[in-house]
Amino acid sequence: MSTQGEGTAQAAPVRWRTAMERALYGPDGFYVRPGGPGPAGHFRTSVHASPLYAQAVARLLLWVDGELGRPEELDLVDVGAGRGELLAGVLAALPPETAARVRPYGVERAERPAGLDGRIRWVGEPPRGTRGLLFANEWLDNVPLDLAEDGRYVEVARDGTEHLGGPLEGPDRAWLERWWPGAGAGTEAEAGAEADTGPVRAEIGRPRDEAWAAAVATVERGLAVAVDYAHTREARPPFGTLTGFRAGRETAPVPDGSCDVTAHVALDACAGPGALLLTQRDALAALGVSGARPPLALASTDPAAYVRALSGAGEAAELTARGGLGDFGWLVQPVGVGRWPEAGPSGV
Repeated sequence: MSTQGEGTAQAAPVRWRTAMERALYGPDGFYVRPGGPGPAGHFRTSVHASPLYAQAVARLLLWVDGELGRPEELDLVDVGAGRGELLAGVLAALPPETAARVRPYGVERAERPAGLDGRIRWVGEPPRGTRGLLFANEWLDNVPLDLAEDGRYVEVARDGTEHLGGPLEGPDRAWLERWWPGAGAGTEAEAGAEADTGPVRAEIGRPRDEAWAAAVATVERGLAVAVDYAHTREARPPFGTLTGFRAGRETAPVPDGSCDVTAHVALDACAGPGALLLTQRDALAALGVSGARPPLALASTDPAAYVRALSGAGEAAELTARGGLGDFGWLVQPVGVGRWPEAGPSGV
C-alpha cells in the first residue's frame, strides 16, 4: 500500500474518518479556522467559476416555487455554504418579488462570515421542515469517511503516513460488497480476479449516504440537490480518489489541518427513491446554461452585447466542459413535488 512522509516523526495512527474529521473540522481545522480566504482561496468550484451557476440555481428555485404554489415563504438552504457566495448570487438573480419571499439559510460549521447579507440565516445544520430547495454544492466530498484496502481499514498518522489497521466491520464490509465490487475482500485469494492487479483501495461511502439521507429528511416539500465529484458502481476507481488541495493546487492528503482532504462521492449509493442522477452538463442545459457562441451578426449590430454574450458563452463552456466541471454529478431528490427536469424545464 502507499505511504507518505517516510522517515518523519510518527503520530499514533487513526482511521481516515477520524483523521478527516479532526483535520477539517477540529480545533483550528481547515474549514473552521477563523480568518483566511475560505474555500475559494484553495480550490475553484462552479460557484466561483461564473455567476451563471447561481443564476441556474435561481431558475431551479423558481421551478420549485411554482411546484409549491408560490408560498408566502420559500426556503433556500445551502449546505456547505462556504462564505455564502452561492446564496448571495441566487438572491441577486431572483426577481425582486420572489427574493422578498425567500428565507435563505447557510449551513456551515465555520463562523458566520463578516459582511454577509443580513437576510441569510447562518446555522450549523439544515433547518427541519424546509419547504423549497436544499442545495449542497461540493459538500458530500468533505463528509469524513474511512478507507479500506485488502479487507482492512487504512489508518493514517497526522503526517500522512498510512498503515493497515483492523479488519472491516460488518456494516462497512456490507456497504463495499454492495456498492464497490471487489473492495470488501479480505485477502487476494478472496478477491479472485482482483488478485491479478493487487488489492482494491476504496472509500467507504456509508457516512455520506447517512449524511445525505439526514439532509433530505429535513425537507418537508420541495427538492434536495447534491452536486459533487462523483462515480457510479459500474466505474469505481480501483485505487480510490482521496486527495488534498491547498492554494489552488492538488497536494498529498495530509490530515494535519493544512489542506483540504476530499474524496469523490458514490452518488448512486446516496440516492433515495425517485431520485434522478445526471451530469452537470445536462442539468445546466435544462436550466438554460449554454456554451453556444452568439451569432456573429450581433457583433455588427450591437458590439457590446456581442462581447458580453461571448464572455457568457465562455463561462458556460467551463461549467459544462467534458472532463471538467460538466462531468460533476447532480443527485436530484424530489420530496412531494414533480420529478425535475422531465417535469420542469418549461418552468425554469
